[in-house]
Amino acid sequence: MAERLTFTVTDESEGLRIDSYLASLCPDLSRSYIKKLIDDGLVLLNNAPVKASLKVSEGDIATIDVPELKIPDILPEKMDLAVRYEDDDILIVYKPQNMVVHPAPGNYTGTLVNGLLTHLDGRLSGINGVLRPGIVHRIDKDTSGLLVVCKNDVAHRIVAEQLKEHSITRRYLAVVIGNTDDEGVIDKPIGRNKTDRKKMAVDPTGKNAVTHYKTLERFKGYSLIECRLETGRTHQIRVHMASIGHPVLGDEVYGGLRKGFATHGQTLHAWILGLNRPSDGEYIEIKEEPPEYFQKILTSLRTL
Repeated sequence: MAERLTFTVTDESEGLRIDSYLASLCPDLSRSYIKKLIDDGLVLLNNAPVKASLKVSEGDIATIDVPELKIPDILPEKMDLAVRYEDDDILIVYKPQNMVVHPAPGNYTGTLVNGLLTHLDGRLSGINGVLRPGIVHRIDKDTSGLLVVCKNDVAHRIVAEQLKEHSITRRYLAVVIGNTDDEGVIDKPIGRNKTDRKKMAVDPTGKNAVTHYKTLERFKGYSLIECRLETGRTHQIRVHMASIGHPVLGDEVYGGLRKGFATHGQTLHAWILGLNRPSDGEYIEIKEEPPEYFQKILTSLRTL
């Protein structure tokens, strides 16, 4: 059965193409998928079929009928995974830039989960459903770094509880624009951006979010910082650093894009991950130095 979504166009969206307008309000649907729904007659504006290029006006009523998604089988894929630790319960793996953590509608192959299914022969926790087996936390596609993966539901619950209690160590390295204070705490709630649903924003009605940062090195117009997360909101570091005027270098979504740097995305790297092993409670900590592109940027900044 299709799900019908209805939106009233506000003055902020006046003049947008209807496919762009709906894509901004439906972050789980790609613009190409929305265009297909338009072509199939499943999108109406003021009860009339439309073309994707039609521009909306304030007060228009847009409706979109989204067919029930049929989730395909998530197939194992052979990958050269960078496993940094493994026991009977968990696995800590390095995820490079440009790799998605888990499948999502329209993107069912080439993800970390596809590779994990082969590496572990399907032995992954099922608490987070068929699209995210074994995944307790995630990092963005263009963020590199360490992730913990759970092989069974008991381990998953134990690790999830550590995340909830903020007892897992998660430290990130980031190059940000401008010179930051020696250290600081950013305690600002984060929620979905009201005008662009694909982005997050500091929002008083959002969820509690706390980021600690300290400056490791300063350059001419840039800083290398380490961030420690208390909470794990979507895009947390990127939103928080942008909110104090120091967006992450290369982050085109939150104002950190700068020409002249081969960033391939935000210069953000999850470099230390520590937790208590589910089997015996012993604390383990893994460190992963930033990738080559990150190192080259630091080298170039030191010569400015």
